Amino acid sequence: MIAWRYLRARRSEGGVSVMTWISLIGITLAVAALIITMAVRSGFRAEFVDTILGANAHVTVYSAGRVAANGQFDRAVPDYDEIAKRLSAVDGVIRAAPLVRGQVMANAGQQNAFADVRGIRAADLAAIPRIADPATSQGSLDGFERGIALGSELARDLGVSLGDRVKLISPNGAKTPFGTSPRVNGYEVVYIFSAGRYDIDKVRLYMPFAEAQSFFNSEGVADEIEVMVDNPDQIDSFRAPLMKAAGAGALLWTWRDSSGAFLEALAIEDTVMFVLMAVLVLIASLNITSGLVMLVKNKGRDIGILRTMGLSQGSILRVFFLCGAMVGLIGTALGVVLGCLFALYFDPILAFVNGASGGDVWDASIRGIYRLPAVLRWQDVLGAVGLSLILSFGITIFPARRAARMNPVEALRYE
Repeated sequence: MIAWRYLRARRSEGGVSVMTWISLIGITLAVAALIITMAVRSGFRAEFVDTILGANAHVTVYSAGRVAANGQFDRAVPDYDEIAKRLSAVDGVIRAAPLVRGQVMANAGQQNAFADVRGIRAADLAAIPRIADPATSQGSLDGFERGIALGSELARDLGVSLGDRVKLISPNGAKTPFGTSPRVNGYEVVYIFSAGRYDIDKVRLYMPFAEAQSFFNSEGVADEIEVMVDNPDQIDSFRAPLMKAAGAGALLWTWRDSSGAFLEALAIEDTVMFVLMAVLVLIASLNITSGLVMLVKNKGRDIGILRTMGLSQGSILRVFFLCGAMVGLIGTALGVVLGCLFALYFDPILAFVNGASGGDVWDASIRGIYRLPAVLRWQDVLGAVGLSLILSFGITIFPARRAARMNPVEALRYE
């Protein structure tokens, strides 16, 4: 009751000082900033991982290679259908699809661009979530066997749309008595996709599996087999059964092998950002000390009277501890509300800022993904609340102890 009365008292009556209001606002903003930062970091990681798992193989099976009859090292997979069937039988595997890989120059009119070609069967292409998503794509995969599918950024670079023809030029073409001549074939664009990753949409191109075998001189073989599993987060548990199913001479490359370094960097950045935001909360909490010191000074007479009336040192400590703790508690609660609201409405806020700045806030060509979502996790909110309350309560103890140890005789000497 006494603590709440001190907090509600006007400044002219020796109540809450300006420093206490500053600390309240500071804690609110610091907690909100911590929640927003962690939500944005979680959203970035979730979106990045989702684009990896939704458009790429979870595990890629290669051949260790062998020396061919002509003396060249060959890593092709001749019995790809049999291996894919064995891999599909592994518990937890959703799909295993053979691929033919190659790099070409794509040409349309006066525009040229590099393309990473993947030969795949239509049914396997339709099972790739980020590629076959009708909400982000144009055209239909029903006509894939008579044309090609390419990324939205690649289509933009070439200046083509559905129904246009694209020439693919490969230096490894037909072998003639005069050497190898480049192979040039024209294909109709039947499907344009957006995988959510700029680097994928910029270069990736799909063509029918049989056509890719012919185009890249890979008749009867595949270059690799891509495997999709039902639980990519537990990909390491699939290594042993997949190796056994693939047989001798097989090599595995998981999505963690290709993106593990980047994900580790994100984890380190998350830790660093949490520490930096925690420092902001600490600085805001320190203002509580300043406000309580001024409050103790203003209430010296009250402390003396309360002590002479029989109030113990512990009771005085609790009075001023509650004053500081209430500031920390109220500031934390307001910060949680502000931070959660900002995170929940982050997309329209970012869109407004992006529009007001001319569209330069989020550049997919630099950051890789097209959107920055905010994922609000209860672990992050609880972590921010716990940190703020611990710091606020801990800082409050020191001025509260100073008030409790005040000598009532000295407090009332000049009254």
